[in-house]
Amino acid sequence: MSEETFTTLSVSILCTGLIIYMGFIIYRLAADSKAGKYGSLVLFFTLGFGVFGFIVKTILTELLQK
Repeated sequence: MSEETFTTLSVSILCTGLIIYMGFIIYRLAADSKAGKYGSLVLFFTLGFGVFGFIVKTILTELLQK
């Protein structure tokens, strides 16, 4: 396995795990603060927007490199 392949796989797997963990943190934040449905939606949208930007950036760089 080349270093480039290893790096690509590691970043993909670890970033996916980090994104899932961040979702869990947002859920716990909403539950512990008793935010309700609307508050939880706002938390997930606002804090999840950064994750969405990261995913879009990754897709765009892949598309532009081809």
